[in-house]
Amino acid sequence: MEFWKIGFELLKLNIFIITLPLDKLNFIADKQFFFHAKNVILWIQNSIKMKKIQFFLLLIFICAACDDMKDQPEPYIFPENTNESGKIYVLSEGLYNLNNSTLACINFEERKIEFNFFGIKNGRGLGDTANDMKRNGNQLWIAVCGSSQIEILQISTGKSIKRLSLTNENDEPRYPRAITFWGNKAYVCSFDGSVTEIDTANFVMKTDIFCGRNPDGIVAVNGKLYVSNSGGLDFPNYDSTVSVISLLTRQELKKITVGQNPYKLQADSEGDIYVVSRGNNGTVPAVWQRIDSKTDELLQTFDNLPVGNFEIRNDTAYMYNFDFITNNFWYKNFDCKTERLINDQLITDGTVIERPYSITVHPFNGNIYICDAKNYTTNGDMLCFDKKGKLKYKIQQIGLNPNNVIIVP
Repeated sequence: MEFWKIGFELLKLNIFIITLPLDKLNFIADKQFFFHAKNVILWIQNSIKMKKIQFFLLLIFICAACDDMKDQPEPYIFPENTNESGKIYVLSEGLYNLNNSTLACINFEERKIEFNFFGIKNGRGLGDTANDMKRNGNQLWIAVCGSSQIEILQISTGKSIKRLSLTNENDEPRYPRAITFWGNKAYVCSFDGSVTEIDTANFVMKTDIFCGRNPDGIVAVNGKLYVSNSGGLDFPNYDSTVSVISLLTRQELKKITVGQNPYKLQADSEGDIYVVSRGNNGTVPAVWQRIDSKTDELLQTFDNLPVGNFEIRNDTAYMYNFDFITNNFWYKNFDCKTERLINDQLITDGTVIERPYSITVHPFNGNIYICDAKNYTTNGDMLCFDKKGKLKYKIQQIGLNPNNVIIVP
C-alpha cells in the first residue's frame, strides 16, 4: 500500500473525515466540493487494509500536517481608487468538520482589511461551516450549520450580541442552513426539516413549523414562508419540492414541485419567487424557475438557463453557472419584469474566476461582487467589477470558501 498517495490526496482535500458516511458529506460547500471528495474517499476506503489503530495514527499525522499548512493572508496593500465607502463583510464557510469559518471586514473609511474580523472582535472562532448571513437593521445574523448555531452580532463593532444553539428536544443538532425575516421575527430553516422562529427583540425561539427533507433555502413573501426541500442528505435521491407555509396558522399549505435539489430562493417586487434547483451537479443540470406567490403555482421554467446561484437587486437578477463536467461558466443578468435576459456576458474584460461561489450587487453604485472559491481547499478571493463588467479590484485570500457578501454603505 502506497501511504504517500493517501497523504497526498488528503492534503489536497484538507479534510480528515474519510470515515464519515458519504451521505453526510453533502454538508460540504453547497455540494460543489463533495463530488471530488467522494471519489477520493471511496478510493481510500477501498484501498486501506491496515488495522484500525494504524489508520487512526495515520489520520493524526495527516491532520497535524494540514494544520501547519493553513492558508495565511499575505501582507496586503489596500486597493487604490475603489470609489467605495462604508464596509463590506465577507463570510467564508471553511470546510465541514474543521471549525474554520471566518468573517472578514473590508473597511473603506479606515483603508484596512481584517481577514479574521469576528475572531479579533470576540476572542473566539465563528464555528463550523457558516452557510448564510443576512442583515437585519444594525445586526448581522449568521447561520453556522456545522456548529448548529445562530450568531448575531452588531454591525458597527463586530461584537457578538447573542449566540443561539439550535437543537431538538433530544439535544441533537438541527443544522441551520438559511435565514429570512418577516416583521419582527427571523425564520431559520434547518437540515432536520424544521423552521425556527426567533423574536428579533428578545431572541426567544420557537420551533413548531416543519417542512420537507433537508431544507436549504428560505424566503418570506405575502405572509408566507417558502422553503426549498433539497433532500441533500439522501444523495442521490434528492427532493424536488418547495414548501409553502402560512405564518398565520404556522402550517404547511402545500408543496410545489420544482427541479431536483432546490436551493436558493429570492423574490422580486411583484412577489414572484425565483428558485434555483441544482440537479446533481453532473448529469442532471441545474434549472431556474418562477413561482407566483399569489396562487402558489409554478409559473415558468426558463429553458437553457441552468442558473447555479443568483441575487435579485432592483428587479434585476444577477446570476452565474458553473458546469462541473466541462469546467465552463457564465455570468448573466435578467429582467424580472419582462422575464428576459438583459445581458448574456455580464463580465466583459475576460477576467478568469476559477470557481464562482457567490454573487452580490451594490445597492447604489451597481458594482458586482463575485467570490472565487478556487479549489475549495485554499483561501479564495473576492472580486469587484463595475456595472460594465470590468474588474475594479480584487481582495485576495479573503477566506476559505467565501460564500456571502453583505455591503454596508
